[in-house]
Amino acid sequence: MRISAFMLVAISGLSLSSPAAAQQEPPYWASIDEPEARMRTGPSTEYPTMWIYKREKLPIKILARYKAWRKVEDHEGTQGWMHARLLSASRTGLVLATSGKPVAMRAFPDANAKVIWQAEPGVVGSLTQCEEGWCLFDVTGRQGYISMTDVWGDEPLK
Repeated sequence: MRISAFMLVAISGLSLSSPAAAQQEPPYWASIDEPEARMRTGPSTEYPTMWIYKREKLPIKILARYKAWRKVEDHEGTQGWMHARLLSASRTGLVLATSGKPVAMRAFPDANAKVIWQAEPGVVGSLTQCEEGWCLFDVTGRQGYISMTDVWGDEPLK
């Protein structure tokens, strides 16, 4: 009985691990999964903090793995290390400020489709259905198609 209780606890602990902690091969996309996440200069809490992110769901590019640590890159090109428990495998995107103006969110993945709402530069939302230059972008339930040129977090990684 004692052994089966131990096994049950061990198995349940496995199911609680973060999706970003999965053994996916870099590079791949992830997002910050905590209200505050520290980027460090190396893969340990012994390394100094170089940046503190205070924006949940911000897209992050995973470049490498070392044990429970991920080498990441943000939308500005800053690279450092984050613990895998701070990350999620959820795909998100960040609206870019290429023109400094709001970006059109369209009803269909087409440049001539009706504009259903506008997203300000810096807005973060979920990305799905990325194909042929467009992604379905969802910001707290408001959905529309965004051009891949207007969002960071969607480019194919090799």
